[in-house]
Amino acid sequence: MAEPFQVTPEGLRLVVRLTPRAGRDGLDGVATTPDAGTHLRLRLSAPPVEGAANAALIAFLARALGLRKSDIRLLAGERARVKRLLLAGDGAELARRVTAWITPST
Repeated sequence: MAEPFQVTPEGLRLVVRLTPRAGRDGLDGVATTPDAGTHLRLRLSAPPVEGAANAALIAFLARALGLRKSDIRLLAGERARVKRLLLAGDGAELARRVTAWITPST
């Protein structure tokens, strides 16, 4: 399966399919669909109202990956479930962090 991210000179581009108004915040794994390609499936309790879900997504990713919120930028999908984000920094290191986060430990 392909990765839900791409290393770029600016950092790491990440594709997320967000489910707002969920009962809990969390990662539901990696999936591939025709509309989004390979992406992370995330659930957040924040509603999709006035950017609350987008702000919660950035805060959630920052906590999960040990980044500052200012290092995460929404590139596309402000009003859609599928969102493309840029994580600023060393792309290879960010790819390692994301891979470690999404890989279940045994």
